Amino acid sequence: MKLKKRMTKIFSVLICVMMCMSATACSSSKPQGDDSSNKKTTDLSNTLVYAGESEETINPILNTHDELPNIIFSGLMKYDKDGEPVVDLAKDYKYDDATLTYTFNLRDGVKWHDGKDFTADDVVFTYEVLTKDKNLSASVTSNYEDIKSVKAVDKSTVEIQMSKENAAMLGYFTIGVIPKHLLEGEDINTTSFNQKPVGTGRYKFVEWDTTGGMVTLESNKDYYDKVPNIEKIIYKTVSVESTKASMLKSGEADLAWLNANYAETFRNNDDYANYDFQTADYRAMAMDFKTDFWKKNKDSIGVLNYALDKDAIVKGVLQGRGTAAYSPIQLNLYGGNKKADIYSYDLDKFAKEMENLGWKKNDAGIYERDGEKYSFTIQVRDYEEERVDIAKLCSDQLKKAGVDMQVKLVSKFDWEAGYNGFLYGGAAQYDPDMVYSSFVTNASNNTMSYSNSTVDELLDKGRHTTDKDERKKIYGEFEEAYAKDPSQVLISYLEGNYVAIKGIKGLNTDRLLGHHAVGVMWNIEEWTITR
Repeated sequence: MKLKKRMTKIFSVLICVMMCMSATACSSSKPQGDDSSNKKTTDLSNTLVYAGESEETINPILNTHDELPNIIFSGLMKYDKDGEPVVDLAKDYKYDDATLTYTFNLRDGVKWHDGKDFTADDVVFTYEVLTKDKNLSASVTSNYEDIKSVKAVDKSTVEIQMSKENAAMLGYFTIGVIPKHLLEGEDINTTSFNQKPVGTGRYKFVEWDTTGGMVTLESNKDYYDKVPNIEKIIYKTVSVESTKASMLKSGEADLAWLNANYAETFRNNDDYANYDFQTADYRAMAMDFKTDFWKKNKDSIGVLNYALDKDAIVKGVLQGRGTAAYSPIQLNLYGGNKKADIYSYDLDKFAKEMENLGWKKNDAGIYERDGEKYSFTIQVRDYEEERVDIAKLCSDQLKKAGVDMQVKLVSKFDWEAGYNGFLYGGAAQYDPDMVYSSFVTNASNNTMSYSNSTVDELLDKGRHTTDKDERKKIYGEFEEAYAKDPSQVLISYLEGNYVAIKGIKGLNTDRLLGHHAVGVMWNIEEWTITR
């Protein structure tokens, strides 16, 4: 009976697709409204319906923290279950210390999904886009600034010469390669390719039903490695957290990443399985240093940590499925320096430090300095329930301590409205250099205009040091320096709570996941589904 009911529910989703709000996880996109679709299929026995994230583009250059680019495209390298880079489109490589040159020997016989041959010219094109395209609007370009030249030796060999030795570079070679024959001369930011992608990866793009909020993929039968067992993926573009949970319960989805509260409702239910991944994903209040308030009051960000009971937030909002945060690389192999954990929840200490900084409470109990109240705004997208709850609890705690943090709910981020910051999410699940682009002055993902010369120096040194013990020391020093002069008030790390129907097998929780628990499909070719 359960199987019959589930098959009935699954068929219903493709006859009438419920509305899915759309907004990219950490972008300025707006959720789409609900709509219906009349798409039908005759066989769902080997189809995975995944309530995923909202999408605007499926291009690995532009979209760096969602599942679809990772399974449609391939890189020279890929990450294994331990988060270590191993060969992918490259069958092997060598590195010459004297010339700082990587030589990649490419796999033979690899085809793009449109049937064209993959060659070294595609690799050269991809890395020239990343390093030479002045119009490219991508958060990752700082990861490739040490590349000096890229050359196709022949159709199966690529040489990439570095200007400096870069310890993180092999990991950055995992970025998906894009096809020269389809994108040469195109504006990468706006090309229609971004909604009709052609890759070399495990799954091929079939259709994007933007009205119904549904991306359809099929397994790549010509894939150069193991062809996936699951023949088709229907990826629902969903932004509203409650909608994902409802879709699972109604049988309209087989798998979803849920916040801790919704995931908890599926535990001890025989029809579902809970998969709890460790992630490097953290939440924080990110301060915008382009706003006048933080230009004047940058010295008074770190002190806010004393007024926040982060353990209470983890317990109350995350159901205990997380941990208090003190460093952006806290869960990284090179991070976790306890000397950087310099703020405890201590309201007396908070009051003393505020006095030392020149703040005094007014008659309303709010701190003031130089005639200005300690009052700032944090924008949060209204459909991200967990972030809204975190922000509101932070606001309540700070208000009791004498700081007026106003939570502004928005449908999409508004960077022109003058808000003083936003409820941030980020992760450094692989190399600690992943934070370089966010915290180094003028780096490609430093959207909040943070600047600290010591942080710049240490992150540059960590990137260009290859000895592992020395790097560990450098990143420990970075954690301490950043804690003293932070751009964010770190709040908590989250578990990656996935819920699936019992018929899905093969999910492997060995992998440390990234922002929004991305990476769950790292071994999708091994998964199976039965109904």
